[in-house]
Amino acid sequence: MRIALVEDNVSLAKGIAYQLRDAGHSVDVLHTGDEADLFLKQEPGDLVILDINLPGKSGLDLLSDLRERDDPRPVILLTARSETQDRVKGLDAGADDYLVKPFEMDELAARIRALGRRKATAPKQFVDLGPLKFDPGTMQLFEDGTALEIPRRELALLAALLQANGRTVSKASLLDQLYGAGSETDEKVIEVYVSRLRKRLGPYDIHIQVHRGIGYSLQGSTT
Repeated sequence: MRIALVEDNVSLAKGIAYQLRDAGHSVDVLHTGDEADLFLKQEPGDLVILDINLPGKSGLDLLSDLRERDDPRPVILLTARSETQDRVKGLDAGADDYLVKPFEMDELAARIRALGRRKATAPKQFVDLGPLKFDPGTMQLFEDGTALEIPRRELALLAALLQANGRTVSKASLLDQLYGAGSETDEKVIEVYVSRLRKRLGPYDIHIQVHRGIGYSLQGSTT
Protein backbone atom coordinates (compact mmCIF):
# COMPACT_ATOMS: atom_id res chain seq x y z
CA MET A 1 0.00 0.00 0.00
CA ARG A 2 1.31 3.49 -0.85
CA ILE A 3 0.67 5.81 2.08
CA ALA A 4 1.06 9.58 2.25
CA LEU A 5 2.03 10.60 5.80
CA VAL A 6 1.49 14.32 6.49
CA GLU A 7 2.97 15.18 9.89
CA ASP A 8 5.01 18.25 10.88
CA ASN A 9 6.70 16.59 13.87
CA VAL A 10 9.80 15.26 12.13
CA SER A 11 10.71 12.72 14.83
CA LEU A 12 7.17 11.33 15.00
CA ALA A 13 6.90 11.16 11.21
CA LYS A 14 10.22 9.35 10.99
CA GLY A 15 9.12 6.79 13.58
CA ILE A 16 5.75 6.14 11.92
CA ALA A 17 7.33 5.87 8.47
CA TYR A 18 9.93 3.40 9.73
CA GLN A 19 7.26 1.12 11.22
CA LEU A 20 5.03 1.28 8.14
CA ARG A 21 7.90 0.57 5.75
CA ASP A 22 8.98 -2.32 7.95
CA ALA A 23 5.45 -3.70 7.47
CA GLY A 24 5.91 -3.56 3.68
CA HIS A 25 4.17 -0.29 2.84
CA SER A 26 5.66 2.54 0.79
CA VAL A 27 5.48 5.87 2.63
CA ASP A 28 5.70 9.42 1.29
CA VAL A 29 6.53 11.76 4.19
CA LEU A 30 5.42 15.40 4.01
CA HIS A 31 5.86 17.99 6.75
CA THR A 32 3.80 21.04 5.68
CA GLY A 33 0.31 21.58 4.39
CA ASP A 34 1.48 23.37 1.28
CA GLU A 35 3.97 20.61 0.43
CA ALA A 36 1.28 17.98 0.96
CA ASP A 37 -1.26 19.90 -1.13
CA LEU A 38 1.02 19.88 -4.17
CA PHE A 39 1.98 16.23 -3.64
CA LEU A 40 -1.57 14.93 -3.25
CA LYS A 41 -2.68 16.74 -6.41
CA GLN A 42 0.05 15.09 -8.47
CA GLU A 43 0.72 11.66 -6.97
CA PRO A 44 -1.50 8.57 -6.71
CA GLY A 45 -1.75 6.53 -3.54
CA ASP A 46 -3.88 4.24 -1.41
CA LEU A 47 -4.25 6.06 1.91
CA VAL A 48 -3.45 9.36 3.66
CA ILE A 49 -2.46 9.75 7.31
CA LEU A 50 -3.09 13.42 8.00
CA ASP A 51 -2.26 15.59 11.01
CA ILE A 52 -4.77 18.36 11.59
CA ASN A 53 -2.37 21.07 12.76
CA LEU A 54 0.19 21.76 10.03
CA PRO A 55 2.34 24.70 8.96
CA GLY A 56 0.74 26.39 5.97
CA LYS A 57 -2.46 24.77 4.78
CA SER A 58 -4.30 22.98 7.58
CA GLY A 59 -5.12 19.29 7.58
CA LEU A 60 -8.84 20.03 7.46
CA ASP A 61 -8.38 22.24 4.40
CA LEU A 62 -6.32 19.53 2.73
CA LEU A 63 -9.05 17.00 3.47
CA SER A 64 -11.77 19.28 2.09
CA ASP A 65 -9.78 19.83 -1.09
CA LEU A 66 -9.25 16.07 -1.52
CA ARG A 67 -12.96 15.41 -1.36
CA GLU A 68 -13.82 18.34 -3.63
CA ARG A 69 -11.52 16.73 -6.24
CA ASP A 70 -13.44 13.45 -5.73
CA ASP A 71 -10.23 11.82 -4.51
CA PRO A 72 -11.42 8.55 -2.94
CA ARG A 73 -8.29 7.79 -0.90
CA PRO A 74 -9.13 6.87 2.71
CA VAL A 75 -7.90 9.43 5.24
CA ILE A 76 -6.90 8.79 8.86
CA LEU A 77 -6.71 12.01 10.88
CA LEU A 78 -4.15 12.48 13.64
CA THR A 79 -5.38 14.82 16.36
CA ALA A 80 -4.38 16.12 19.78
CA ARG A 81 -6.61 15.10 22.68
CA SER A 82 -8.06 18.61 23.00
CA GLU A 83 -9.23 18.83 19.38
CA THR A 84 -12.66 17.17 19.75
CA GLN A 85 -14.43 19.73 17.58
CA ASP A 86 -11.79 19.37 14.86
CA ARG A 87 -12.27 15.59 14.88
CA VAL A 88 -16.00 16.08 14.32
CA LYS A 89 -15.32 18.56 11.52
CA GLY A 90 -12.83 16.14 9.96
CA LEU A 91 -15.24 13.22 9.95
CA ASP A 92 -17.97 15.45 8.53
CA ALA A 93 -15.54 16.63 5.83
CA GLY A 94 -14.88 13.07 4.69
CA ALA A 95 -12.23 11.53 6.95
CA ASP A 96 -12.58 7.77 7.32
CA ASP A 97 -11.04 7.43 10.78
CA TYR A 98 -8.99 9.29 13.36
CA LEU A 99 -6.39 8.61 16.05
CA VAL A 100 -5.67 10.69 19.13
CA LYS A 101 -2.02 11.38 19.93
CA PRO A 102 -0.18 9.70 21.52
CA PHE A 103 -1.17 6.35 20.03
CA GLU A 104 0.31 2.88 19.69
CA MET A 105 1.62 1.80 16.29
CA ASP A 106 -0.32 -1.45 16.62
CA GLU A 107 -3.53 0.56 16.70
CA LEU A 108 -2.57 2.56 13.62
CA ALA A 109 -1.66 -0.66 11.80
CA ALA A 110 -5.07 -2.13 12.72
CA ARG A 111 -6.88 0.97 11.39
CA ILE A 112 -4.93 0.71 8.13
CA ARG A 113 -5.83 -2.99 7.78
CA ALA A 114 -9.50 -2.20 8.42
CA LEU A 115 -9.55 0.45 5.71
CA GLY A 116 -7.74 -1.94 3.37
CA ARG A 117 -10.43 -4.58 3.95
CA ARG A 118 -13.14 -2.02 3.26
CA LYS A 119 -11.49 -1.19 -0.05
CA ALA A 120 -11.10 -4.88 -0.89
CA THR A 121 -14.85 -5.49 -0.46
CA ALA A 122 -15.74 -2.83 -3.03
CA PRO A 123 -16.95 -4.06 -6.43
CA LYS A 124 -13.99 -5.67 -8.18
CA GLN A 125 -12.57 -3.94 -11.21
CA PHE A 126 -10.14 -6.37 -12.78
CA VAL A 127 -7.59 -5.37 -15.38
CA ASP A 128 -7.22 -7.98 -18.10
CA LEU A 129 -3.55 -8.57 -18.79
CA GLY A 130 -3.30 -11.14 -21.56
CA PRO A 131 -4.50 -14.42 -20.03
CA LEU A 132 -4.19 -12.96 -16.53
CA LYS A 133 -6.40 -10.68 -14.44
CA PHE A 134 -5.05 -8.07 -12.03
CA ASP A 135 -7.10 -6.78 -9.12
CA PRO A 136 -5.69 -3.37 -8.09
CA GLY A 137 -7.88 -3.34 -4.98
CA THR A 138 -6.30 -6.40 -3.39
CA MET A 139 -3.05 -6.20 -5.38
CA GLN A 140 -3.39 -9.77 -6.69
CA LEU A 141 -2.72 -11.33 -10.08
CA PHE A 142 -4.94 -14.23 -11.13
CA GLU A 143 -4.69 -17.05 -13.63
CA ASP A 144 -7.98 -18.91 -14.21
CA GLY A 145 -9.30 -17.59 -10.90
CA THR A 146 -6.27 -18.65 -8.86
CA ALA A 147 -4.04 -15.99 -7.30
CA LEU A 148 -0.40 -16.29 -8.33
CA GLU A 149 2.22 -16.29 -5.58
CA ILE A 150 4.09 -13.05 -6.32
CA PRO A 151 5.82 -10.84 -3.71
CA ARG A 152 4.05 -7.60 -2.82
CA ARG A 153 6.79 -5.30 -4.14
CA GLU A 154 6.65 -6.95 -7.56
CA LEU A 155 2.88 -6.56 -7.63
CA ALA A 156 3.28 -2.89 -6.69
CA LEU A 157 5.70 -2.55 -9.61
CA LEU A 158 3.16 -4.19 -11.92
CA ALA A 159 0.43 -1.83 -10.67
CA ALA A 160 2.62 1.20 -11.36
CA LEU A 161 3.38 0.03 -14.90
CA LEU A 162 -0.28 -0.76 -15.57
CA GLN A 163 -1.31 2.67 -14.33
CA ALA A 164 1.03 4.24 -16.90
CA ASN A 165 -1.02 2.55 -19.65
CA GLY A 166 1.95 1.78 -21.92
CA ARG A 167 3.88 4.96 -21.19
CA THR A 168 7.48 4.80 -19.99
CA VAL A 169 7.96 5.15 -16.23
CA SER A 170 11.33 6.27 -14.85
CA LYS A 171 13.24 4.36 -12.19
CA ALA A 172 12.90 7.32 -9.84
CA SER A 173 9.12 7.36 -10.21
CA LEU A 174 8.89 3.60 -9.66
CA LEU A 175 11.09 3.89 -6.57
CA ASP A 176 8.79 6.58 -5.15
CA GLN A 177 5.71 4.45 -5.80
CA LEU A 178 7.24 1.33 -4.23
CA TYR A 179 9.00 2.92 -1.25
CA GLY A 180 7.71 6.47 -0.95
CA ALA A 181 9.20 9.83 -1.86
CA GLY A 182 12.41 10.58 0.00
CA SER A 183 13.29 6.93 0.58
CA GLU A 184 17.01 6.23 0.78
CA THR A 185 16.60 2.95 -1.13
CA ASP A 186 18.95 2.62 -4.10
CA GLU A 187 17.37 2.75 -7.58
CA LYS A 188 19.18 -0.50 -8.41
CA VAL A 189 16.54 -2.38 -6.43
CA ILE A 190 14.08 -1.49 -9.20
CA GLU A 191 16.28 -3.36 -11.68
CA VAL A 192 16.06 -6.45 -9.46
CA TYR A 193 12.27 -6.30 -9.22
CA VAL A 194 11.92 -5.67 -12.96
CA SER A 195 14.12 -8.67 -13.73
CA ARG A 196 12.09 -10.95 -11.47
CA LEU A 197 8.75 -9.71 -12.75
CA ARG A 198 9.84 -10.07 -16.39
CA LYS A 199 10.61 -13.74 -15.77
CA ARG A 200 7.19 -14.29 -14.19
CA LEU A 201 5.26 -12.56 -16.99
CA GLY A 202 7.29 -13.79 -19.97
CA PRO A 203 5.50 -17.17 -20.26
CA TYR A 204 2.19 -15.29 -20.64
CA ASP A 205 3.55 -13.18 -23.54
CA ILE A 206 3.54 -10.07 -21.34
CA HIS A 207 6.76 -8.10 -21.50
CA ILE A 208 8.39 -5.24 -19.62
CA GLN A 209 10.26 -3.12 -22.13
CA VAL A 210 13.54 -1.59 -20.95
CA HIS A 211 14.21 1.93 -22.24
CA ARG A 212 17.85 2.38 -21.30
CA GLY A 213 18.53 5.57 -19.43
CA ILE A 214 14.82 6.40 -19.38
CA GLY A 215 12.79 3.71 -17.61
CA TYR A 216 10.35 0.88 -18.27
CA SER A 217 7.02 0.27 -19.95
CA LEU A 218 4.61 -2.66 -19.97
CA GLN A 219 3.94 -4.28 -23.33
CA GLY A 220 0.99 -6.65 -23.59
CA SER A 221 -2.74 -6.88 -24.06
CA THR A 222 -4.53 -4.88 -21.35
CA THR A 223 -8.19 -3.86 -21.04
